[in-house]
Amino acid sequence: MDWLDVAVRVLAVLVAFLVLPLLVGQLEHKAMAHMQGRVGPMHAGGFHGWAQLVADGVKFAQKEDTIPDGADRLIFRLAPGVALVPYLVVLIAIPLGPDGMVGQAVDAGIFFVLAALGVGVLGSLIAGWASANKYALLGGLRTAAQLMAYELPLLLAAASVAMAAGTLSLPGILDAFEWWWVPWQLVGAFVFFTAGLAELQRPPFDAPIAPEEIIFGAYTEYSGLRFALFLLAEYAGIVVVSALTAVLFLGGWHGPWSDQLGWLWTLLKTGVLCFVVIWARVAWPRLRADQIQKFAWTVLVPLALAQIAFTGVIKVVTG
Repeated sequence: MDWLDVAVRVLAVLVAFLVLPLLVGQLEHKAMAHMQGRVGPMHAGGFHGWAQLVADGVKFAQKEDTIPDGADRLIFRLAPGVALVPYLVVLIAIPLGPDGMVGQAVDAGIFFVLAALGVGVLGSLIAGWASANKYALLGGLRTAAQLMAYELPLLLAAASVAMAAGTLSLPGILDAFEWWWVPWQLVGAFVFFTAGLAELQRPPFDAPIAPEEIIFGAYTEYSGLRFALFLLAEYAGIVVVSALTAVLFLGGWHGPWSDQLGWLWTLLKTGVLCFVVIWARVAWPRLRADQIQKFAWTVLVPLALAQIAFTGVIKVVTG
């Protein structure tokens, strides 16, 4: 791999990291505007409210950046970066299309991306601890509890795909993919996607940032561009979880004319899943913290274990 190839891959990942989360943010503005009849995102701008996202960016840039007196100032400043950067790292390992269309192929790609996703969630935890605010600390503790509860079903669901493909490499999983996998991996897809939403603290799993109870959780003391970075990390996380679900369970770049349009199939599947994330925010009420824990341990973990057992049976039967 020469330097020009490396530069092109790095540039492509950076462009995707900067553009795709903003597109998801704009999609959320529009989808929620139509589902809930919101006036601003539908009319703020010359055409179909296009200027609402720009207005939000200007608003964040103009706000004063404050740090509480009792805060751990270094950790407080680092937290937004800890929350955001791991998603950039994950994008490097997600294959977009066939023939090496990936930032960097990693042999143990599943372990790599799941470990990086866990680091991203820790950004919220250290933000709550460093803020010297009891509501922020409570939100951070809820975040830590969700991370511990949902990391296990996330890993187990991904393990069932690795068993089926016989490899931990994401490009290797797609090379081994067969369409008949989809029906018997749907349970694993549900577990993985749902656990991913919970780790991102997206509704209905947004108890760590419930404004009616704890203001805005770990982000209560953040303002201006630092708060905007946390929002960008959330949208980047939506892209990453949706892309991983598409790659692991829906065939990624596989589809008609995949040799020429494989990258388009990956983006389309990822986009549909991003819309499902937004739809869930509008359609489902927030779960209580205890309900979130119960759902993880009594529903998702048993389903993930059953999926692994079923995958083992299929592997034995098919030889």
